[in-house]
Amino acid sequence: MGRIILADNPLNEIDIAKDMVPPNLDMTIARHGSPEFIAALADAECLVGFGDGTMDDAFYKSAPKLKLVQLLSAGYDRCDIEAARRAGVPICNNGGANSTAVSEHALLLMLAVSRRIVWQHTNVAAGRWRGNNVDDVKLYELRGRKLGIVGLGTIGKKTARLAKAFGMDVQYYDTKRLTEEEADTLGVRFALFEEVLRSSDIVSLHVPLGPETRHMMGAEQFRMMKPSAYLVNTCRGPVVDEVAMIEALSNGTIAGAGLDVFDQEPPPPNNPLFGLANVILTAHLAGPTYDNQFTRFRNAFDNCQRVLRGEKPLWVIPELQA
Repeated sequence: MGRIILADNPLNEIDIAKDMVPPNLDMTIARHGSPEFIAALADAECLVGFGDGTMDDAFYKSAPKLKLVQLLSAGYDRCDIEAARRAGVPICNNGGANSTAVSEHALLLMLAVSRRIVWQHTNVAAGRWRGNNVDDVKLYELRGRKLGIVGLGTIGKKTARLAKAFGMDVQYYDTKRLTEEEADTLGVRFALFEEVLRSSDIVSLHVPLGPETRHMMGAEQFRMMKPSAYLVNTCRGPVVDEVAMIEALSNGTIAGAGLDVFDQEPPPPNNPLFGLANVILTAHLAGPTYDNQFTRFRNAFDNCQRVLRGEKPLWVIPELQA
């Protein structure tokens, strides 16, 4: 019987986890830092949950039997990777469990900013059928527009497939390039990062947050973009220099943005983004849908069983791969 901890979180449908947990896993459900969580760490062999900033060297010392940190998220920027390395404990992400949800959300934001959905809803609800000025009604289609995907991992590839279904011309930048055959099959072409920024009608970000990607979109990068272009960010807020983005959105350097993530979450009530008419904002909810609760727990429990059988885990984050 393997002992695991499921770190309770409001984004988790705990009843689904209880129904799905295999009988050979003895699962304790507890919040990070709670007395129950701390007590269970002594014998825990696997931890399932989201990254937590408290998982430092002292944390790993308090869990001497821990063999796996299994995330329910794709991102792992809140994890202390070096502490995990020193402890010899692999960190694994969710194996693409939320890739469909995030790619759909990216398309949702592209459509929302191109068709100005919030503006339309607000006008209709307020009795302004088409706004106060018909000249303001400028709406755009996705078909024929050039999409630049920055980061062509699992989510980026699914976003590309959806965009192709809408008739978009898709280019991408990633440090790991596809082969020509792979690119032809997916229907995308590689471009340099600066080329993507200069030529895309919509730039969609799908990179993990790390030292190389933090603030990869700054004032200089926004100046490279077309004045008619939109930015879509469904990965991590600090990938973008938020101050520079607000300036670019305010002065017409770019046309607008669809954002699911922010530099600070939740954003403070005085965040200038709230006063901009050319942005669509969602609450970092691109990934956690009801549908992918099943996939996330299924992947997590499968990986726990693999490790407990003495096998190598799947989906180890790149920084900890041998």
